[in-house]
Amino acid sequence: MCRLLAYLGYPVSLEDILYKPEHSLIVQSYQPREMTSGVVNADGFGVGWYDHEKKTNPFTYRNTLPVWNDLNLPHISRYVESNCILAYVRSATPGQVLDFANCQPFNYQQQLFIHNGYIENFRQTLYRKIRSLLAAEFYEQINGITDSEHIFALLLSQMQINQHRPPEYALGNTLVSLLEMAKCHQVKASANIVLSDGNRLIASRFATHPPAPSLYYLKNDLNFPKSVIIASEPLFTGNWTACPENSIISVDEDYDIQIRQI
Repeated sequence: MCRLLAYLGYPVSLEDILYKPEHSLIVQSYQPREMTSGVVNADGFGVGWYDHEKKTNPFTYRNTLPVWNDLNLPHISRYVESNCILAYVRSATPGQVLDFANCQPFNYQQQLFIHNGYIENFRQTLYRKIRSLLAAEFYEQINGITDSEHIFALLLSQMQINQHRPPEYALGNTLVSLLEMAKCHQVKASANIVLSDGNRLIASRFATHPPAPSLYYLKNDLNFPKSVIIASEPLFTGNWTACPENSIISVDEDYDIQIRQI
């Protein structure tokens, strides 16, 4: 069922957020506490971050190895700093290929995207339906076969249609569309999502059939002042708040948090 993490705040090293917490994302890869399916997250990982001084599109580092077997990430993590970081460890849905095309985060221009969840029997149910709803440029951007990448393409298509509205609106439309398609095909779907442009975080905790995968947020902890962290599981002891089921969570540049029900 995968585990994810997003950070927005005062610049920190990747090491500070990925490795140092007692129940870090690295620990969650082999010892998760709240996964509803699967036992470990050993089917690859990815990290994405922004460098606002360089004003470039986000950087990503991904691998199909279990994160604990990657020898380069610990060294990279000591030297890379960012104010906006998204990370993910994967527990692949049975039948999905382990290759780089299926590793998250996915990105398009300034947008980074991670997804924890699944669409039941995706290839046999919603695969063709979702592809029929995609704008041509986002259809052509799909390199892998995962439901996650198709949900991202659907979200980008909604953002293009609703380009004069905030991305929360497009995310809401995407989730409602998933709900309607899942009902029509009588399948289950869940979509804990984090989307970022480097300045904000937009997240969701969502499932067509409860319970939704776990998701928490934490603001201005003593270990990470002037920040918001969103994570599948608490990284350390603190004042973590469970995100409401079927909700969208918005974090702006001033770290204000807004939550609305879908």
